[in-house]
Amino acid sequence: MRVRAHWAAVPAVLSLVLGASVAADAVRAPAQQARTPGAGGPYDLLIRGGHVIDPRGHVDGRRDLAVRDGKIAKVARSLAGARAKKTVDASGKYVTPGLIDLHAHLYNGHGDAYADGALSVPPDGFTFRSGVTTAVDAGSPGWRNFDAYKKDVIDRSETRVLAFLNIVGHGMAGGEKEQDLGDMKAEEAARVARAHPGVVIGIKTAHYEGKDWTPVERSVEAGEAADVPVMVDFGEDHPERPLDQLLTEKLRPGDLYTHAYSGLRGELGEDGRLNPGMREGRERGVLFDVGHGGGSFDWDVAVPAMKEGFEPDTISTDLHTGSMNAGMKDMPTVMSKFLTLGMPLKEVVEASTWKPAQAIGRKDLGHLSVGAPADVALFSLERGRFGYTDSFGERVDGERKLAPELTVRAGEVVWDLNGRAAKEWRP
Repeated sequence: MRVRAHWAAVPAVLSLVLGASVAADAVRAPAQQARTPGAGGPYDLLIRGGHVIDPRGHVDGRRDLAVRDGKIAKVARSLAGARAKKTVDASGKYVTPGLIDLHAHLYNGHGDAYADGALSVPPDGFTFRSGVTTAVDAGSPGWRNFDAYKKDVIDRSETRVLAFLNIVGHGMAGGEKEQDLGDMKAEEAARVARAHPGVVIGIKTAHYEGKDWTPVERSVEAGEAADVPVMVDFGEDHPERPLDQLLTEKLRPGDLYTHAYSGLRGELGEDGRLNPGMREGRERGVLFDVGHGGGSFDWDVAVPAMKEGFEPDTISTDLHTGSMNAGMKDMPTVMSKFLTLGMPLKEVVEASTWKPAQAIGRKDLGHLSVGAPADVALFSLERGRFGYTDSFGERVDGERKLAPELTVRAGEVVWDLNGRAAKEWRP
């Protein structure tokens, strides 16, 4: 009995000793953590050793980046002592804010047009693998069908989806519906835009074949009423409404002219030089968007325009089923084309992140400041010989290519080409 009593007392004694030890460790831990350089974790994600390009933060060099609770927690030259649930080695890679594609078509559905149709694509299948975390639909939905679009696309997508609202009530429904002046109602478009601030970030007019200014004027009226910018796809070229008049008289500072290098609407003069209206429009504050698409990017325009120093304000894809399998392909390919045209990498990143965020009034996006949404992209910059095709089948060869490696959306790894964030398997 005495022996049994002795051994029965041992667990109680051990519990007291271990409990005291654990309590002492708990007291010591904060002091030890405070003395550890770079501590402050555990972070949810730590991206180490990459070359960070964050134009808003004026960062262009090697940094470590930490994420906690879906936000950027810290960016520093070294977080050597930091702990994280998941760590990514970004050595030799470029780390940027998640890309913002300012011109895409995402209203995929059962019809045969861009609005609720087969010409648009479902966002998540085409964004993350390209480093894109925010995609802006450029006018696929109109004020009549925006609620359905929000329910079916925006609310169901992991990609952050925003929209330019088409001045046409039925949106890009194709054919005569996009020519119906009676369906272009500024007050209705403004009403829907005001009802969805920060999601409807602008008004869009596109594909108009007439000779009058009505779609542009009503779009600007809606933009004024809702305090949002207007994006213009100028449709067919007509001498009755010349491009220089659009850029110098009709559009306001902050409005966007997309398909800026298409060559379809007089972007170059007969002398092969930039239309003076393009430069005058820029001086007035009009912004120029690439909007590559399947038929809106021409080397014959882009090369001389860039030689004259006319770089885009924003780089975008005009993503749809026709463009993604043609010369455009994806956002990094379009960015790489402008690297090939001599645009510095930092400016290419800025035109794909911070500048579009500013253009649509979403200054919470497009940067890696502490507290910002943890939308991050990681790229390798490959060197070799790469062929880049315009919308008309002409190729220019380049020596550099941005290749997406990893994408983080709201702190979660959503695309990881080579398993950099994965735990290594061991038998």
